[in-house]
Amino acid sequence: MTQPAMQGPAPSSRVEHRISVPSHVPMVSLLGTRDEVLRAIEEAFPALDFHVRGNEITVSGPSGEVSLAEQLLDALAEVAVRGTPLTADVVERSVAMLSQAAPASPVDVLTFDILSSRGRTIRAKTAGQKEYVEAIDRHTVTFGIGPAGTGKTYLAMAKAVQALESRKVNRIVLTRPAVEAGEKLGFLPGSLSEKIDPYLRPLYDALHDMVDPESIPRLLEAGTVEVAPLAYMRGRTLNDSFIILDEAQNTSTEQMKMFLTRLGFGSKVVVTGDVTQTDLPGGMVSGLRAVQDILADVDDVAFCRLTSADVVRHRLVSDIIDAYARWDVVSGPRRAPRDDRPSRRGAR
Repeated sequence: MTQPAMQGPAPSSRVEHRISVPSHVPMVSLLGTRDEVLRAIEEAFPALDFHVRGNEITVSGPSGEVSLAEQLLDALAEVAVRGTPLTADVVERSVAMLSQAAPASPVDVLTFDILSSRGRTIRAKTAGQKEYVEAIDRHTVTFGIGPAGTGKTYLAMAKAVQALESRKVNRIVLTRPAVEAGEKLGFLPGSLSEKIDPYLRPLYDALHDMVDPESIPRLLEAGTVEVAPLAYMRGRTLNDSFIILDEAQNTSTEQMKMFLTRLGFGSKVVVTGDVTQTDLPGGMVSGLRAVQDILADVDDVAFCRLTSADVVRHRLVSDIIDAYARWDVVSGPRRAPRDDRPSRRGAR
């Protein structure tokens, strides 16, 4: 696809390459509407000059950056051919993966389909998200640990809906602790379901994105989808179910043990949480922190650690997370828990 262009004498540090875009790749897809994608590429490589003529793109500048830009354009062309729309966000994530030598290529990540629902396809957006989804496929129990906005709950929900639609499970069970309510629950107005609804609303919101809203009341009434506080799980055995525990940083060690031992035959469990945002009373150890040591050597249990690089919200969210992490380091002596370290240990 790439061939050197004829050029006169130039500084040894600068090169010029001509990239011929294959005919099966529409230039409008590669460059974007009103050249939106091209502008994003130019912003990512301010030291390079890009010139487009027909189906050829000429790139000139420092040799190292020209090489990276070539890899990016090749990847974007393949991503577009495979049906993933190109946007400025796709460009930014692709550049990050190529620059950081991510374990998966932009093509592998951005074309990794998780669920097609309601006329759109849910895909991984980062290498960390792809690893997380693959861990869910391979293991019975998977922990998704990371900051807000990394897609922990949303992707787990997508896998749950996929498992239900493919008849791998008979029902979906969604739960989270309502720690914020505490003993104040009895003072809130309304019925019990109305009192706990605000704490379960994020799970309903994700479900509405993936399932026809008109069918949700029927699924809830039939018990095919169950959304309940963690306290309702005690004493049960859940067979042939896809079970998601959200906001697990707000569980005690006893609650975490109680939840994990609900696992029945033919079931899969995903536990999500962010240990930097606990609402537990002072001095209480988070069950999500403790379980990483307790189950570290247990087979068929995966721990996937997502970082600010996996945030898929506004780019400022990543900067905020990193700023708080730096503040935690310098704000005073405290032992950094194992899940705070910027590592993403592979699934066991």
